[in-house]
Amino acid sequence: MTSGQDHRPHRVVVLALDGLLPFELGIPHRIFGRPKDAAGRHLYEVVTCSVRPPGPVETDADFAVHVAHGPEALERADTVIVPASYELGPVYEEGRLTGELSAALARVRPGTRLASICTGVYVLAAAGYLDGRPATTHWADADRFQRMFPEVEVDADVLFIDDGDVLTSAGVAAGIDLCLHMVRRDHGTAVANDVARRTVVPPYRDGGQAQFIDRPVPDPQLATTTAARAWALGRLHEPIQLRDMAEQEAMSVRTFTRRFREETGVSPGQWLTQQRVERARHLLESTDLSVDQVARDAGFGTAQSMRQHLQQALGVTPTAYRRTFRTGART
Repeated sequence: MTSGQDHRPHRVVVLALDGLLPFELGIPHRIFGRPKDAAGRHLYEVVTCSVRPPGPVETDADFAVHVAHGPEALERADTVIVPASYELGPVYEEGRLTGELSAALARVRPGTRLASICTGVYVLAAAGYLDGRPATTHWADADRFQRMFPEVEVDADVLFIDDGDVLTSAGVAAGIDLCLHMVRRDHGTAVANDVARRTVVPPYRDGGQAQFIDRPVPDPQLATTTAARAWALGRLHEPIQLRDMAEQEAMSVRTFTRRFREETGVSPGQWLTQQRVERARHLLESTDLSVDQVARDAGFGTAQSMRQHLQQALGVTPTAYRRTFRTGART
């Protein structure tokens, strides 16, 4: 993050491969094309490239897209994103790169952040970037992916995995979650939430949330847990018991817990912790409240409890998080 004449946006290069899914190709442009700094300057520059010279790239639809950049664009990337493709050929069938894809990836500088959406993970794995590391992909393809790349630690039950300089996501909408996560990691919750509002998507779905929920759309004949969640969000600073949430829906604790997990993919307790972490992040970024006060307002009770939860969720302490996203605030 720079200022003045030294300002240079973070360069995101999207690698478009034949057979790509147009929706997933557009996700990085939509998410990273929005954020701006206080001076109105774009925080990211998004470029699409091919493994070949500029020209058409086939999609899985009845149209092609014209890509204006060749593989040389990868040489100046700060982040490289590989969306899904249905025509990966030997990458998908045999777990090996084609000559032109290998040559293109050789242009990526060491230390560049890498990310994949859905089956784009095959490219990262075939290139050796995921050896001995955790990764995810679409739940329907996870078993096959694990058999082909046994050295990768595949987790089929999450939306995305952040392993530092390499990030992977499940299919379609999970790519939005991953890109928002990267914006949040780079520039904080306020910037990511603004992008989410403008894109009209949920601002935060934890990477550990289940990919596949047995009942993703509640039966209209059945009561839902929506009111209980809204009730809890207005009282995060207070102690909230499971029975209190169940009472908002006039359900037994057992029924409420089952219905809640069916609708959200996580337990009520996990969901509350996620919301409190998000509240704490927002307060650390946007206010000068002490860490003790942030802990109380977010519902953690004590600074020690909040430190433990932020360390687990983000890998940093509250003080370190504030130092990254709010220069000069008192801690």
